[in-house]
Amino acid sequence: MKLDMAIEELHRSENHLVTVLMSMSDRHKTDHEVFYVCRDMAKWSRQHVADLAAIGHDFGLDLDPEASEDPGPLAAVRQRASELMGRRSAPGLLLLADLRHLYREAAGTSVDWELLAQGAQGAKEKELLDLAERCHPQSLRQTRWANSHLKVTSPQVLAS
Repeated sequence: MKLDMAIEELHRSENHLVTVLMSMSDRHKTDHEVFYVCRDMAKWSRQHVADLAAIGHDFGLDLDPEASEDPGPLAAVRQRASELMGRRSAPGLLLLADLRHLYREAAGTSVDWELLAQGAQGAKEKELLDLAERCHPQSLRQTRWANSHLKVTSPQVLAS
């Protein structure tokens, strides 16, 4: 079985998604919806990282249960720059770029959850399948939020 590889890759994907979400939140502090929604979605991915680490032990993996986000000193700089830039057109283009990036990362993570669910079902690993069925909907919500926010934001930014 190669479920251990799927778990490890999904753990990496969710870890990266936490970093993407927190960076995006920091860069768009003046857009309160983006700031808070990204932080809420990062909490989901942090929990997914912990859950994957826990179940990974059953498959011989030693995964870190803590998300490896490292905002470091740059987080404060990004937040301050976001406040100074406010809502000029350049931040709108940055937001579109960040939303596109988030959409691609979240969609990739969603595919990883789907692969894990299919593998768990085929291997009759009920606990792993239950985890995928519990976490995958949140991953889909992250993708849908990024997509819908792109649809709302792009006309305003690109037509101005």
